[in-house]
Amino acid sequence: MARMGRPVTKLQINDAERTELQVRMRARKGPEDEKLRMRIVLSCAQGQSGKVIAERLHTTIQIVSKWRRRYEAYRLAGLTDAPRAGRPRSVSDAQVQQIVDKVRRSTPKHATHWSVRQMSRQTGVSPATVQRIWHAFGLEPHLQETFKLSTDPHFVDKVRDVVGLYLAPPDRALVLCVDEKSQIQALNRTQPGLPLTFGKTATRTHDYKRNGTTLFDPRF
Repeated sequence: MARMGRPVTKLQINDAERTELQVRMRARKGPEDEKLRMRIVLSCAQGQSGKVIAERLHTTIQIVSKWRRRYEAYRLAGLTDAPRAGRPRSVSDAQVQQIVDKVRRSTPKHATHWSVRQMSRQTGVSPATVQRIWHAFGLEPHLQETFKLSTDPHFVDKVRDVVGLYLAPPDRALVLCVDEKSQIQALNRTQPGLPLTFGKTATRTHDYKRNGTTLFDPRF
């Protein structure tokens, strides 16, 4: 009769940790070696054995065991590379996590998004360090993408008419585009946008609903 091995013990992770791991894995610019470690952790949390995980991910049982132990000891911070010999790090894992969380989950006062210098003043690290951290995690708070297309069945024809007027105006004609720019419009987008995340910019709809205008006082 074949002997039964020791039963596999699931790696315990909470819902917030699982969500964070999945988000980081989907980041387009994330380091591939760290993504492998995250796959190992998630597989361990499902109760898979080290042998099965190693075969599926084309690695070794020793690597699986190493990153499971690192995660049990240090959680998310344990998935980064250990410091190498040389100059010691000037920024801790806690500071990196603070910068990442702050840019993803908040906005600065009197501004629509974080700049490198604003984040530097808030967190006490250099602007260059902030920029390196954002780049490493694929975060671009200064960019936004639209995600809603027009449902007008004549949209293409209208675009051609407008663009054609600019490209080939009538003979001796002056084409002008005029829009209001008085006070500040109180606008709401027709749908909520998607937040900034790893490797993806924040989004907003191209259309909006007017709610009147507000006055701007330069003293504030």
